[in-house]
Amino acid sequence: MGVALPVYGRRVTDQPTIFDSLSLDELRTRTSKKWRAYAPDVLPLWVAEMDVPQPEPVVAAVHDAMRRGDTGYPSGTDYAEAYAELADERWGWTVDPGSARMLTDVIIGISDVLKVLTEPGDTVVVNTPVYPPFFAVLDDLGRRTVSAPLGADGRIDLAALEAVLPGAQVFLLCNPHNPTGTAHTPEELAAVAALARTHGVRLVADEIHAPISSPAAAAELGRPVFTPLATVPGAENAISVVSASKAWNLAGLKAALAIGGPEATQDVHEIAELADHGASHLASIAHVAALRHARGWLDEVTTGIDVNRRFFTERLAERLPGATVQEAHATYLAWVDCRGLRDTTGIPLGDDPARAFLKRGKVAFTSGVPFGPGGEGFLRVNLATSRAVLAEAVDRMVAALASQRPAR
Repeated sequence: MGVALPVYGRRVTDQPTIFDSLSLDELRTRTSKKWRAYAPDVLPLWVAEMDVPQPEPVVAAVHDAMRRGDTGYPSGTDYAEAYAELADERWGWTVDPGSARMLTDVIIGISDVLKVLTEPGDTVVVNTPVYPPFFAVLDDLGRRTVSAPLGADGRIDLAALEAVLPGAQVFLLCNPHNPTGTAHTPEELAAVAALARTHGVRLVADEIHAPISSPAAAAELGRPVFTPLATVPGAENAISVVSASKAWNLAGLKAALAIGGPEATQDVHEIAELADHGASHLASIAHVAALRHARGWLDEVTTGIDVNRRFFTERLAERLPGATVQEAHATYLAWVDCRGLRDTTGIPLGDDPARAFLKRGKVAFTSGVPFGPGGEGFLRVNLATSRAVLAEAVDRMVAALASQRPAR
């Protein structure tokens, strides 16, 4: 009988999950960024790729398209229709497929949306720490980035946000938030929408992590963990950029959607025609198969993430009590505060603890520094792997710190 692991007041047994399906040797045959960026002796828990077998409906759809030679240019509204079906089933969000636009991917799609809503020199507000490509996109577009820091609890600080909204044109947010894994509540999003209306600021949301939310937390809350921004009062002119890529591990198959609220339909249609050209027809086929036929697979993934999050949090608390994990109900990311390690180990890790763990422990995390103000002393961990890998990662963290202690 396995050891019971409590998750948000419920209990799950320590049985194999979908993340225990592949061995490290099998995973190291992959040639994507996660497995090529570092030497083979480094354990990679950084970039957002999942260590899972692909859903069979997606594999079958891609194979069938290749056999038929269906590898031309994307066309039609199949992708938007499939996403609308998921949105209605999971979140009660009514999406008009005819009002959506298929774009290259979420981050390029955000750039396309901002080209419609802003001009060079305009101000865009972000909540820091935040997904680093936001900064790169805004810099590339010549927009001015202003930070509204998250609160100490990792949630949106409405006072900090209101202080920087006057004079801004857009508030760009992650919903759910990357890197913290925070799922914004309906009340928080409605308050954000009210502030944006008051100051004439448009809302643009990166909702790529939307399908990845805790089933245990949803049961506790009695509602979906994720709340689509466009469904809260006041956000009728918001634009969300979404994709199946993160939830179904399809980052290498590029396709996304821009979905506007009822007051933003025209803005979505004004996105340049060139923006459509980056999306892949084969990717669209894969994403449609995932959205329509691999929801059970997604449920296995989110259940496994619940197990992994609790396992990693408890093991880290046991082995490295100075490091704390931000509570999260969404994404497969863990945001780890390492600033307390100095008090418990006597070893100062500085602003970038990920560097020390990579150099001395041969385990790769994402540094918190590129996430902007508030990321110093933090690291981001990819939980979408086996518990064996997570356990080894914590052991390597302990070994890395032990190697830095001065000899007696």
